[in-house]
Amino acid sequence: MSNSGFAKLTSALIAAWFIFAVIASARHLFTGDPGMPPIALGLAAVLPVVLFLLWFAASRAFRRFALSLDPRILTFVQSWRIAGYVFLALASVSALPIAFAWPAGWGDFFIGLTAPLAALKLVNPQRRQAFLIWQALGITDLVVAVTLGATVGMIQPHGIPTTLMTELPLSMIPTFGVPLFLILHVISIQQARQWAPATGQRLQVAVR
Repeated sequence: MSNSGFAKLTSALIAAWFIFAVIASARHLFTGDPGMPPIALGLAAVLPVVLFLLWFAASRAFRRFALSLDPRILTFVQSWRIAGYVFLALASVSALPIAFAWPAGWGDFFIGLTAPLAALKLVNPQRRQAFLIWQALGITDLVVAVTLGATVGMIQPHGIPTTLMTELPLSMIPTFGVPLFLILHVISIQQARQWAPATGQRLQVAVR
């Protein structure tokens, strides 16, 4: 399949994924029993990433398509994460536990705030190390947020629940936003690993 074919296919899959997340959330499929780990929500956050990694590893053609995407755009898209301030606002009115909202909120806010700078200044072979560090920080933020969201109820069983994260519109963050942003980080890292180090050389991707 050509890159244009993969572009159409992945666009359709992302659209279907978004619609499924909305419908499943509306039907409360991600809402679990109080005090129990949100297994359905966790699967919704992890499964898309696993499927992407399997596809990326198994298909040379898909891998070529993914690595041909513009790393500046992939990085700039992360600026949406500045909306993490919502977690901080909800924690301030006791709608979300601080133990979850503060790390997740401040982490997302930082990545979202610095994403435009990373896209404009760090997408450069000469700054590959800084670019990789920024991408790693973005992944760490997502992993920490998901981990805390899944465990804070067990750590603080009598504290403020994270029920809001299983309901619309916040449920779209763990079921769609988090795995999508994580996939973009993975692609960006793989691109940077193959940048030619020569000064002034145009970014190129060489699929092995």
